Amino acid sequence: MTKYSRLIFFGPPGAGKGTQAKTLSQECGIPHIATGDILRNAIAQQTAVGQKAQSYVNNGDLVPDEILAALVRDRLQQPDAQSGWILDGFPRTLNQAEFLDQLLSELNSAYDLVIYLDVPDEILIQRLLGRGRKDDTKDTIRHRLDVFHGQTEPLIQFYQQENRFLQVDGNQPLPQVTERIKTAMQEGQ
Repeated sequence: MTKYSRLIFFGPPGAGKGTQAKTLSQECGIPHIATGDILRNAIAQQTAVGQKAQSYVNNGDLVPDEILAALVRDRLQQPDAQSGWILDGFPRTLNQAEFLDQLLSELNSAYDLVIYLDVPDEILIQRLLGRGRKDDTKDTIRHRLDVFHGQTEPLIQFYQQENRFLQVDGNQPLPQVTERIKTAMQEGQ
């Protein structure tokens, strides 16, 4: 059993958050809650939330807080999330981080560790172009990175104030990144 089982993963698009979260989710038996996957599913199924979110996603913009907040609130209350979870892609703004703190307080829960995967922009652009999603054009990728730097990077300072923040060099082989995160989960950093 790991010491830390409620994790927040954040970093720029293409940093490897999803890959790392899936690996750790399987190894630790806790759900990987990826807001991007939840949103893509809602868009594909043309749900009310999906229809609202589609234009934001198509333009490379962040989906409004109230839409994501509703998805996250519902997901964290599911039975499989009671013993732990990995949040991937939420929060992405200071408002979302404050909402998450409030939500976790309401649910009598808390996060154990925030993991920031740091990767240079040039590497991210190569990775994202290589994965072949139709919304991954060079212009959209650059826009998404600009949005990340403007709206999500302030979370680094927000979470560094806590003693539950780990910055990991995401520009290493996948197994090395995974091992660094697992060590932090087991030792409490």
